[in-house]
Amino acid sequence: MSEMKSISFVSPSRNNLTYLKWMYNSIRKNLGYVHEILLADDFSSDGTWEWLQEIKKTDHNVKIFRNKGPERQGIVYWYDYLCEKASNDIVMFLHADMYVTPGLDVEINRHIKRGVVVTATRIEPSLHPPGPEKILADYGIEPEEFEEQKFLKDLDKFKQNKTTEGVFAPWAIYKDDYWAVGGHDKLFAPQSKEDSDIFNRLQLNGCKFVQTWDGFVYHMTSRGSRFNPMAGGAPGKDSPEWIHTTTKNMRNFIRKWGTIVKHDSLMKPIVVPVYDIGFVVKNCNGEMIQHLEPFCSTLYVDTYAQDYIDKEQPNTLYDLNKRIYSIDDNIQNDIEVRFDLGDLNNNYFSMLQQLPEILANDEKLEVGSFELDIFEIYIKQIRTYEKGLIKCER
Repeated sequence: MSEMKSISFVSPSRNNLTYLKWMYNSIRKNLGYVHEILLADDFSSDGTWEWLQEIKKTDHNVKIFRNKGPERQGIVYWYDYLCEKASNDIVMFLHADMYVTPGLDVEINRHIKRGVVVTATRIEPSLHPPGPEKILADYGIEPEEFEEQKFLKDLDKFKQNKTTEGVFAPWAIYKDDYWAVGGHDKLFAPQSKEDSDIFNRLQLNGCKFVQTWDGFVYHMTSRGSRFNPMAGGAPGKDSPEWIHTTTKNMRNFIRKWGTIVKHDSLMKPIVVPVYDIGFVVKNCNGEMIQHLEPFCSTLYVDTYAQDYIDKEQPNTLYDLNKRIYSIDDNIQNDIEVRFDLGDLNNNYFSMLQQLPEILANDEKLEVGSFELDIFEIYIKQIRTYEKGLIKCER
């Protein structure tokens, strides 16, 4: 392998001081001081900024930043900001609840090149369901109970001398590749689903994903927001803050990509073709507008929709007045799907949710009209728009 390239480790944090110290110390103990660390205090109230200032006095390869509030800015903002401030060509996005193991920098260097995103394998206790992309092993669920020496002694037994295709935190990338897709999308601020969105865009832009099974982090799992006690969470208990942001941004993800988040068993993104679809719904009502709107480009209804628009608009950057129209308006979509709400049941609603996949898998799809159970479908042109989503404007 050629000479070791320095990495800029990027980690914003909010009210995560216990984990942040643990993560920072793991980099310096296990990788030394050759790599840069960029840390951001996102309006914390737990002494994070005071600790960062003390670290800065003795560690000259660390950069610290602060949001004074009164609102948090979130990782969507901070990842872009810290990436801009990074001195090295390679950045690694690292969560505060991750312990970096010896040799991770070697593994990143071994596999990374322009056009390749490298992911470390997570070793974690079983607070989440098992999956083939990670290793479940319990060495503690809090930094103060972490069995560090036992973990380091056991580390070699986890190595598998292989790579797979998949991507998740922590991930490393060349800054050129990161900015080629415009960084993170502000649609997903302050957090949640922003990673799935950028992974889709990186894949569409030609990036390859490499997960190394010889470079690891020990992951305390979801302490940034989901299980963060400072946000009302606990190990295995979702915080109200996380429930709100993940619900809001899953709806935004569907609006943008036409489907929920999709990936294979090893976490490689599956990008479904994005169509311009209009739902034309007779006998609609306000409650069903909420369920239907994210799954189409435009919704045409025969009921009053302004209450829904006023309530939902603060949760999205999309102009909902340009997504919901009267059923009597001129329909401009490539594909029209007409149905009566009275005929809709759970099975048919599931078909609407999967409509982009149904269309993409129809080898005989052509311009014209046809019936699909309760739906009348009119295809004016067959065109997909996912490649137009690759780069978000900053």
